[in-house]
Amino acid sequence: MAPREDGMETRRRLLEAACEVFAEKGYRAATIADICRRAKANVAAVNYYFGDKETLYQEAWEHSFRQCAASEPPDPNQGDPEDLLQDYIHTLIENFAEKSSRGYFTRLYLMEMANPTGLVKEKWKKLIEPRRQKFLKLIQTIMKKEGVDEDVIFCEMSIMSQCRALLTVSPTDIVHLLGRPLSAEVIHRLANHITRFSLAGIRAIAQKG
Repeated sequence: MAPREDGMETRRRLLEAACEVFAEKGYRAATIADICRRAKANVAAVNYYFGDKETLYQEAWEHSFRQCAASEPPDPNQGDPEDLLQDYIHTLIENFAEKSSRGYFTRLYLMEMANPTGLVKEKWKKLIEPRRQKFLKLIQTIMKKEGVDEDVIFCEMSIMSQCRALLTVSPTDIVHLLGRPLSAEVIHRLANHITRFSLAGIRAIAQKG
């Protein structure tokens, strides 16, 4: 039993190191040597547990997703849809602002958007698309639409773009823009602003019809 436990621990360390390195450097700039050095493992271990760099990257994506603090979009039947949207936007903002290992997925996601590898299409379908469909359903309910149409998708894109702003602005620029660091209070106020801004836009588009 001990060798198997040691092996699982090595695999875990490799995955966590891979998440860290890929999140910092992106897929192309990351090296197996750097990942193994941080994991205190040898290159042969990567070959044994994952086969190659591509598979390690794909597994790191799923591992970081499981470790992050993200919650699934709520079912609009579980409460007031506008309140549920506010709660979900707060969760997104907190996740995008997370700097610990729980935030690796958002940084991996940003790296993939900036420099697409084409390696995580299946992981996207498995991990992200089901949650995206729930989010679209929530927006659809708020807009009182019969189904998901272009207006609903545009609203989704607008909300997500606002939330992702924290991934694209450096801490130094945030201090310059706001005049202070990104504290928990500022994150809370930003989430409230995005919620109010988004709901006003959703209502206006829904009324225009």
